[in-house]
Amino acid sequence: MKALHSGLPTHLNLRLCHSTQPSLKPQILVLLPRFPSLQTPTFHSTSLKLTASFSSGSASKASMAASAPSTEAETKPFSVLFVCLGNICRSPAAEGVFTDLVKKRGLESKFKIDSAGTINYHEGNQADPRMRAAAKRRGIEITSLSRPIKLPDFRDFDVILAMDKQNRADILEAFNRWKFREPLPEDAYKKVKLMCSYCKKHDETEVPDPYYGGPQGFEKVLDLLEDACESLLDSILAENKHTLDS
Repeated sequence: MKALHSGLPTHLNLRLCHSTQPSLKPQILVLLPRFPSLQTPTFHSTSLKLTASFSSGSASKASMAASAPSTEAETKPFSVLFVCLGNICRSPAAEGVFTDLVKKRGLESKFKIDSAGTINYHEGNQADPRMRAAAKRRGIEITSLSRPIKLPDFRDFDVILAMDKQNRADILEAFNRWKFREPLPEDAYKKVKLMCSYCKKHDETEVPDPYYGGPQGFEKVLDLLEDACESLLDSILAENKHTLDS
């Protein structure tokens, strides 16, 4: 995040984002800007809170949007955002798996697909090389760069898929804060769903973070994502048959 804000920076003692084992959680001091219009964030013991990230359109973009034809809503691609903690393992893999399925069905022009994290610790980085390698063995390319979730995502995306329950809680907390800063759809929180809620072949309720595990953890993540993404795509196509078939 490179936006400038007034006020002095706040030093937060943050944990390394993916660790779920106490012995593997070195303490890292990260300097983050304070956002004067937001209350000071609180932290769960199990994860980091969202770092606020905002973007604003230029006047020319606003003018173009205002003059857009009335058929835009009909031709706008269906947008899907996958979210995990650091956006270097699970959510970029989900983006890659879903993109691969969409391409195989010849629906690239019908979808906008992206991924994000609930923290900005890895912003600008490629996905974990172990995840990229595991996906490549299945013929899936992961090319995204990490970014944090942003306020406009609640307007721009039709569905937001959280990899686990903590991710979902953090996303919803961000929505509840940001909706007082800029107008957001009141029901935007309904867009946030758990990834595994779409699984048909697996009983897991969350996609586990493989960061500190072995190769089998990355394979398990891909198994879950392939299951969930196929069902997710079928569900989207069924619910938006008229707009996506045109």
